[in-house]
Formats: sequence, structure tokens, C-alpha cells
Amino acid sequence: MFAIPAEAGIHALSNINVLLLTWAPASAGVAINSALSFMVQLVQPDWSAPPTVKAAVTTRRGGVSLAPYDELNLGYATKDDRSSVAENETLVAAAMGVQVEAIRWVYQVHGVDVRHAESLPVNAPLGATTITGDAIVSHTLGLVCGIKIADCMPVLFAARDGSAVGAAHAGWRGLSGGVLENTVTEMGTDLSEIVAWMGPCIGPKAFEVGEDVRDAFIKHDTRAAAHFSPRSTPGKFLCDMYAIARLRLAAMGIHAVAGGDYCTFDQPELFFSHRRSPLTGRMAAFVWIDADRDAA
Repeated sequence: MFAIPAEAGIHALSNINVLLLTWAPASAGVAINSALSFMVQLVQPDWSAPPTVKAAVTTRRGGVSLAPYDELNLGYATKDDRSSVAENETLVAAAMGVQVEAIRWVYQVHGVDVRHAESLPVNAPLGATTITGDAIVSHTLGLVCGIKIADCMPVLFAARDGSAVGAAHAGWRGLSGGVLENTVTEMGTDLSEIVAWMGPCIGPKAFEVGEDVRDAFIKHDTRAAAHFSPRSTPGKFLCDMYAIARLRLAAMGIHAVAGGDYCTFDQPELFFSHRRSPLTGRMAAFVWIDADRDAA
């Protein structure tokens, strides 16, 4: 595990915390080495969560999928080879130090429903589930909350005492509809004791929207208007999802909010982006309470 050196030639990495983790397939039958191992590249949140809470977001780098899903595609619903997606999921779990069976998924529908990890089934192959939702919370050691993204914003939450975590899939529909508010409600923690991190999403210089999106946010809070910049085309705006999320979190009393440093659209070397290329893969964001918490 090591940080990417500045001379790596990836300009977008200069101010973000990225880890490279090496993992060799068990079938290799040899010791890990640079020629036979995969370099699974994860983004590690830089936030004020307690050390007993673990979190990571995948990038597109380090898996086995071929173009246009190269490389670390976790989207089982894409047209990628399903065995590649399964291997990528195994790679990511190994890099994070968790069992694939510990991951919990929901079938995301751009809504606001929250599920409890404790009520979700053991991870099925390729994360397949028919249980809909757009956020997961957990109060149980070792259960990993996972959500998939490719422009929508993942927002991770943790209680300062490490007793609860949550992961929300916040596209514009979910964000405007209240998925963040619903997630922290289900965590059952005093709002002033929650910390949050906003993961990679389409950034404020790339997310062009129409008046319907702007109106959906302003209807909830007129202050959201400040985070829409008019374009030269009438009725079109650039939307700052990070700023709007901060606004909504602050309105709830959650001020320990980190992240918002990425743009999935403008960083093709790191991230999949559905808006940039509809035929693309999916990343995933994870948060969990370390199973070894009591030994910490």
C-alpha cells in the first residue's frame, strides 16, 4: 500500500489521496510481484471518521475488464463479460481486506429509500439483488455498505463514535428528493455527531442541466439557486452538486463534511462517466465498521 508519487504523470492526482493495492489471484500459485499482480487503485477518503470506520471508492484502474469497461468495472448490469465483473469484485474485496460475502448491495433506482445492511441478503454473485434502494446504513461490525456510481455522487457517513455508517447514492433526483436526509435519519445518530465525505461525481464545470433540475432543488431551498450557473443556451445551467450537498447537510446540522475534489467527467484516466460515454463501467463506494474494532 503506497501513495502515488508526484512524478507519476497523472496531474489529477496531485491533491487527492489515492492508494495502490497489489493483489495476485490465488490461481497464480506464486508470490505477488509486479508482473503477475493487479494494481487495484482505490480512493481513500480524507475525512474525520474514527479509525474504526473504513471506507474506499474504486477507480477504473486495476481490474481485468476490456474496453470500453476497462479496467475495474463493477457494473454487473453493463454488457461487460460477467466473469470479468466477478473477478473485479473479488479484486476489490481483497484490496480492502474484506470478504466478498460481507458486501451488501441494493438495486439502485435514483430514489430516496434506505435499507439496513442487516436486512439485506449475503452478497450474491456480481452483487445481483432485486431489493431496490439508494442508500444503505449499518450498525454491525464487518458488514460493508456498497453503492455503485458513474457520475452520481456517493456520500459516505459515519458516527463519530463508530457505532453507525451509511452510504448514499445521490444523483440529482435522489439529492433533491432527500436521500441524504433519509440516510442520516436511519443511522439513528445525533446529527451533530455525524461526519460525511462526498466522493467522486460529475463536477460543477461539466454537469449541464435544464430548468427542471434547477427547479427541483430551489423548490426545497431557494439558496440552491446560487449553485446553478447559466449557460449561453437558454434554459441550461451548470450544476454544482457538491455545493448543494453541503448546503443540505448544513441545514441538518452536519458541518464536518469533506471531499468534493473530483470530476468523473473530466478525469477519464481515473473514473468511468456515463455522461461522457454511455457505454461505460461502474465504480463503487464502500463504508463499514471494522470487524476488528473491539481490538483497536
